[in-house]
Amino acid sequence: MKLLKTALLTSAMLLGGCAGSGQSTATESTVHWWNPLTYSWSSALPWHWFSSPVKVTDQGVGGLNSLTPMNESEIHQALGSDYQLRQGMRTENGNIVTFWQALKQGQVMLDIQGQSTISRITVTDPSVVTADGVHIGSPFSALYSKAFGHCQSADNGNSVQCRSPVAGNIQYLYQGEGHGPEGIMPADETLKNWTLTKIIWQQ
Repeated sequence: MKLLKTALLTSAMLLGGCAGSGQSTATESTVHWWNPLTYSWSSALPWHWFSSPVKVTDQGVGGLNSLTPMNESEIHQALGSDYQLRQGMRTENGNIVTFWQALKQGQVMLDIQGQSTISRITVTDPSVVTADGVHIGSPFSALYSKAFGHCQSADNGNSVQCRSPVAGNIQYLYQGEGHGPEGIMPADETLKNWTLTKIIWQQ
């Protein structure tokens, strides 16, 4: 009996030694300690299990629209737990503008403006899909065969801003290489490879 106990103890020690050697550094480097106090419990709710990407439509961006108050709790509730929010102020055309920014991993994905309620949202999040089925990075040619009747030169001639073909409240900002003189629209052949850098929803 004593021999059996000794054999079992020795086997357990050997197995423990094998498990703790060789791969220990790699295993420890992938360990993530879970802190229930910092976990975002809202993401565990059943309606978040199969959440679909935020969409830009004529009515707004995701759950954000012209009726959404410009306060943190309402914006957070409308967007969900995928974004962190921060508030700021800046000057535009001599006026002080208050805005909220929605961030992922420290990167600004949505810029939200308005007075008492939201009036404008600028989207740079590549996971967001528009009413036209395009996203940040999509080529100009995915929506347009020509700029005439849809687009105008923007940002001091470094971009073109185009109206959505299907949604009156949505504008698309494209950028690329090969721009000519300031204020002159690039040729359609040049524009076709320009990419979508901003989606602008404005009430």
